[in-house]
Amino acid sequence: MAAILGLDRQKVIACCQEAASRSVVEPVNFNCPGQVVIAGQLDALQQAMELCRQAGAKRAIELAVSGPFHSSLMRPAGERLAEVLAQIEIQDPHIPVVANISAAYIRKAPEIRDALVKQVSGAVLWEDSIQRMAEEGITTMVELGPGKVLCGLVKKINKEINTFNVEDLASLEKVLAQFKEVG
Repeated sequence: MAAILGLDRQKVIACCQEAASRSVVEPVNFNCPGQVVIAGQLDALQQAMELCRQAGAKRAIELAVSGPFHSSLMRPAGERLAEVLAQIEIQDPHIPVVANISAAYIRKAPEIRDALVKQVSGAVLWEDSIQRMAEEGITTMVELGPGKVLCGLVKKINKEINTFNVEDLASLEKVLAQFKEVG
């Protein structure tokens, strides 16, 4: 996997398509404007990185990861996940969920199961998902987990969205206090 910085998504897609004549390389994370992650087989990945540099990318950084996540090379893992999910009861959500595989709302259990399986080998449409929620009137987002990477991406997509990070009890209490202040 590699992060491509400072190049628009259409150019990254075109570079991957050109490099894919050798073997698999695909855009797999559309994180925010000017930040797309690509994944694939090493020879095609390196070729796509060079093509992106030639197309004007500010940086192309190979990522230290254990696999080509969200790429078509992960289909066997998705098939295995489908087998496991078939054994689990999933209920309809009480609130709509935006699936980042499609940037669309999913409201039924079968849609959730399908989205989870597709997400293993399909691109993460984070930028599109955040834009979708902003269009629907979402103005506040809370990132749960260590770090503030997603909060940073949200701000690059839409500066008007308020972001908060909860990674431990102290940060949870701080966020709850802030919410209490504004009602």
